[in-house]
Formats: sequence, structure tokens, C-alpha cells
Amino acid sequence: MTEPTATMINEQKLYKAWGLSESEFKVITENILHRFPNYTEAGLFSVMWSEHCSYKNSKNVLRKFPNKGKRVLAGPGEDAGIIDIDDNQAVVFKAESHNHPSAVEPYQGAATGVGGIIRDIFSMGATPIAMLNSLKFGNLVDEHTKYLANEIVAGIGGYGNCIGIPTVGGEISFQDRYKNNPVVNAMCVGLINNSDIKYGKASGENNLIIYVGAKTGRDGIHGATFASDEFTDDNKTQRSAVQVGDPFMEKLLMDACIELVQEHSDWIMGIQDMGAAGLVSSTAEMASKAESGLVLELDQVPQRETGMTPYEIMLSESQERMVLCAKPEYEENILNFFKDAGLDAVVIGKVTTDNQYKIYQHGELVTDIPVAGLVDDAPEYVHKGTMPERLNDQNYKEQYQPKIDSLTNTWMDLLQQPNIASKEFFYSTYDSQIKANTMVKPGSDAAAIRVRGTQKALTMTNDGNSKLVYVDPYIGGQIAIIEASANLIATGSEPLGITDCLNYGNPEKPEIFWEFNRSVEGMASVCNELALPVISGNVSLYNEFNEEAIYPSPMIGMVGLVKNLENVMTQGFKNIGDEIYLVGKTGNDYNGSELQLMQTGDVKGELNPIDLEQVKQLQADMLEAIESGLINSCHDLSEGGLAIALAESSFENQLGFDVETKLSTSEVFSETPGRFLVSVSQENKDNFEKLFASNEEYLGSVTQENKLQLKTNDSSAELDLSEAFKNWKEAIPCLMK
Repeated sequence: MTEPTATMINEQKLYKAWGLSESEFKVITENILHRFPNYTEAGLFSVMWSEHCSYKNSKNVLRKFPNKGKRVLAGPGEDAGIIDIDDNQAVVFKAESHNHPSAVEPYQGAATGVGGIIRDIFSMGATPIAMLNSLKFGNLVDEHTKYLANEIVAGIGGYGNCIGIPTVGGEISFQDRYKNNPVVNAMCVGLINNSDIKYGKASGENNLIIYVGAKTGRDGIHGATFASDEFTDDNKTQRSAVQVGDPFMEKLLMDACIELVQEHSDWIMGIQDMGAAGLVSSTAEMASKAESGLVLELDQVPQRETGMTPYEIMLSESQERMVLCAKPEYEENILNFFKDAGLDAVVIGKVTTDNQYKIYQHGELVTDIPVAGLVDDAPEYVHKGTMPERLNDQNYKEQYQPKIDSLTNTWMDLLQQPNIASKEFFYSTYDSQIKANTMVKPGSDAAAIRVRGTQKALTMTNDGNSKLVYVDPYIGGQIAIIEASANLIATGSEPLGITDCLNYGNPEKPEIFWEFNRSVEGMASVCNELALPVISGNVSLYNEFNEEAIYPSPMIGMVGLVKNLENVMTQGFKNIGDEIYLVGKTGNDYNGSELQLMQTGDVKGELNPIDLEQVKQLQADMLEAIESGLINSCHDLSEGGLAIALAESSFENQLGFDVETKLSTSEVFSETPGRFLVSVSQENKDNFEKLFASNEEYLGSVTQENKLQLKTNDSSAELDLSEAFKNWKEAIPCLMK
């Protein structure tokens, strides 16, 4: 095929199919190049200026997040963020979305999302120690949704299990809005010695650019553009834009890169993975950070297909590839090092000082672009937001008042709702204990991984209740951070920082942009109150099918530090006779709740304002109580409220309870955020009550009876523990049959 000429690209507006607007193309031709770009150059601009790479529609919103703190060693702009955890050690973490690829090729879309986020971690020099994921699907009522769920979970498990990294936590939820546009967010956590940290920079004139890893093929071309587009019935498959993963190759690459950084750090100046937009984004971003230029020789790039054009080589998103910037005197050492590891490693270019990005093939100059033009000069749009019409409706603002005829039936029915029921059907696919460092496995509030050779552990969670963000973006955004932080507190850790995946519809639509902006403002308000920096993340926009957007779906990934392994806590009741307490005040919080969804089939209504100072104090007191040894179990209250938290705490060790509360029957299902359910030994009861003063309610005790006994101020219920547990555990397997 003959490539279109620069004139044809301009006259026929071919750039529009790649996601460039007329005004953007005009900036490229008149302000940056002062000529029409050729076919390869237009392709490079289209991927580098896509939302996925440039954040052109979201940068001004993302600046609202705090990203600095006394422990922050690296923040946004690097492959992953880094936070100091003392003793010359740091935790490295980031999350990425792979929504569009997973909708088209669910197994490979999910698998390559996992592979990409792992590379982000070891490109910083860190050893990946844990994986998490946040998944949102349509309701489990049709075969296609079940197929997507099975294949996406299999892709995540297949890749993570093969590479030998435990998948230890996450979240899965179901709503009709995700039927044709699932949300697939992957998070990876790594560990590093502070002295080994590497950054993605290509600095130093004549230093070498070295390509390492798998050969380049035609898979994933325009993946970044594809991720910045909407789906319709006519545009729902673009398989060429989905990469194909090889976890065994990634394992070789990971082990070799980590060894190189730890044993031969002086050989390399920088390292970066080839993720979205492949070779162009990794090399151009490395040059941009160092304010340098690059010359690349495409004849040297290892290729697994014949006749590849510069456009194809540069835009391919073939997996398991890395770029190094290295000192020339170590060229032979590095190439031999990777050869011994069974990996391709070749010099494909060098660093220059002219700030130009030049590409040659067969001796011909095929691209000559200012580095800044590709990376730093991408447009930045400030959109005008409009409050969605539904939020202006007076009827919408009313607090939903549930009607409960039978506490017993409502309680049992809620336990079987897919968003509440056990997710073991899915997470049993994952190996959560490989490497034998996992202290808290999937199923509790947060996972915990011990840091070998120390008394420390790292805790980690994924959270984001998109129903609440939909009904009230600002307060729903606040609750997303509060819930993640509470998960870490309940596991006995100090929350350190945040990564995020912000999944929304088309930001060019005023109502969608308003939801995006307001929810970020809500999240940022809690980040500031709790001193939680956002050190990395990802924005995934244009998640729409036939112009219907998914719910606004921010995923919060959070990591915490346990200073003493004895403080690692889980949600399950531990001992017969322990006293049970509810900590925190309960309000009428039913809008957006699982109860409202179950009873009406919909979610709506304003959310009640949150006292952030009170939330902060309660979390601090709870951590103090755990670190002081006053508590035997701790569970934060979220979906389904107190009644569901009681049952979940009972299920872990199959212990019953006898509880009486001042709350009404409907209030035991209220989802007021910021509350905890704890169990306390009788000898610690007085000290516990003293610490929490009027902020706790004594509920009853853990029993050896096979019963869940709950008495409210106007009703009572008794569930058979075995039956309730069976219904909760088998609800999703029954739906998946």
C-alpha cells in the first residue's frame, strides 16, 4: 500500500480518522512544523495528542489533586509514583485502565492491561509484589456480560499467575450501564530501595537508546487513539488496536531489568516501558523530561513481521518491550547482559542536544519534529460543565425512605445482591499467595503484604462506588476516598497515598465534564483533609456506547503502612464472647444505596453532607485503638450498612452474634460513610469505650451459636448462619451458570 502524501493528508483531512481535529492539525502545520506533516508524523501527533497520552481534556481538572507530601519521592509524570516507607525503602504504585481493549478482546485486553502496569513498576527499578484490580460489568443477566466477566477475569489471572505476582485484592460491581463498556482497571504495587530508584529520562549527548524485549509487530497500532474514542453499534470492534501479551517474556524482562538496576545501576541513565503509543511515547517522553533530542534508526528495531513501515513500527503497542538510555562505554556489557537473559537488546538510537525528534529508515529521514511539539505542546482544553438535568429535579433531591415489611427477608435478599455477595467465584482464579508474603488475602477490607526482613507490612485496596458518584458527584467523590482510607485503617495501617483511574464518558459533553470536574473536587477535598497525595494515575474518557455513558467511575487505589506486623487486622470476628461495637453516627443515607437499588431498580437523590473533620478524627482514633491492641476485628461499613457488615464479619470464621441496636430497621441498612464495626475483648472494653466516648454504640457479643441475631428498635430477625453464608457465597455462581 502506498502511503498518502502530506498534501493528501491535508486535503482529504485523513487526520480526522486518527482523532486530530482541524484546529489541532492547523497548530501542527502552522505553529510547530511550518509545513504539512507526512504520514508517519501525522500518526505520531495523533497518538501523542490523544487523551490517553496527553490528558488534553483533563489536565486542568487533575491539577486540583494534591500530589506532594513529606514521604513523596516521585509523583505524577513518572511511570509510577513512589512513597518513602522508612529504612531506605519505598513503595511504588500505579493503576491503569484497559477498558476499550477489554470490551473488544476481553482476555487479551485484560491480560495486557496487567502486563503494562507491571512494566510501569519495574521501569522505576522496583520489584512488583502485588496486583489489584477494579472491574465493572453489566448485570449478570445476559450471556455476553457473563462471557466478558469470565474472559476478563481469566486474562487477569492468566497473566498475573504466570508471571508470579500475587493478585491480592480489588473490587467487582455490576450495573446495567457497563453492559457494552466494561471498566477494567489494574493496579500494581512494588518495593524498592531508595538508592535504586530510576527515572524515565534520556539525557547526555551521544548516550545510547537501547531497545529491550519482544519484537515489534503490527498489534496495538493506534491503541492510544482507540482508547480515546467512543463505541457505537457501527464502531465496536477494532481488534488490530488490541495488543497480545506473553507473560513468560514479561517475566524474563522484569527479572532482567530489576537485576540490571540493582546490580549495574551505573550503566544506565534512564529506563521506561513501551506502553500506550509504543516506541514513540516512551522515547519522546524520555527526551522531553531531559530536555534533549533523539535520533532513532528503525532498521535496528527488532521486527517480527516483514515490510513494516515507520508508521507501523513507531505506533505498534506490541507488549513486553522497554527502552533504556545508557552510557556508550557500557554498550557491550548491557547487550551481553540481556543476551544472557534470553532477550533481544539492540541500540536503536542516541541522545542529541538539538531538541529534535528524528527518525531514519533505510538511510532516509522519515520524521523530523521538535520533541516539545510532540509532548509538551499538546493542546489543553478547558471545557464548560453543566449540571445534569436530573440533579435539578426537586423530586430527585428527596431522601429515599425504604419500606421494610420483613427485616429477615430484606437482610437475606441484600446478602445475595451481586454487588454485596461473595466475589470468590472470580477472585479464586487469582493466585493470591505466590511468594508467600500475603498476610491478608482477598475478601477482607484491604490486602496486606509483609515486607521481608522487617516488622512492616504494606496494605492496599481498590475502591469506588460509582452509584454514589452518579447520584451526587461531589459527595460521591468524597466517599470514594473515605471508603479506601477506611479500608486501610481497618487493616491496621496508616494510609500513605493514592493512585487513581478516572473512568468517565465524553468530556466534551457539558454534563459529563461537570460530573468529572465535581467528583474530582470532592475527592481532592478529602485528600487535602486527610493529607493523602495523589502520586500517579490514569484518566479513561469516552467510555460510551451509542452515546450513553457509563456511570462516572473514579477508582481509588490506596496503599498504607503497618509499622508492626502484630497490628495487621481483618474484618472477621475472632473470639466467642468478644463485645461488638458500632463506631460512628448513623444517618438516613439511602440515596444511591444497595437497598434503594434492590427495592426500586434505580439509584437517585442527593447525598447528605459529610463532616470531614469528624471522619478524620474517627479514623485516627481507630488506628490508635488497633495499634494499642484494643481491637480484635475491624470492618468499615459500606454497601448494605450495618446489617451486611455484621454478616460479613461473621462469615470469615463462622461465628454467630447476638446484637441489639437503637437503630431502626431501615437504619441498619443505611450507608452513612465513615463508620466501623469492631469486636473487643471484655478486658479491653473500658479502655475502648473511653477512647471513643460518645462515638460508639454497644451492640452485643460474638456467640458460638450458628445464628445471626439482630434486634432493632422496631423489629428483629434471626438468620441461620450456614444458610446465610451459603446464599451469600453461591449468589454469583448461580447467576453465572
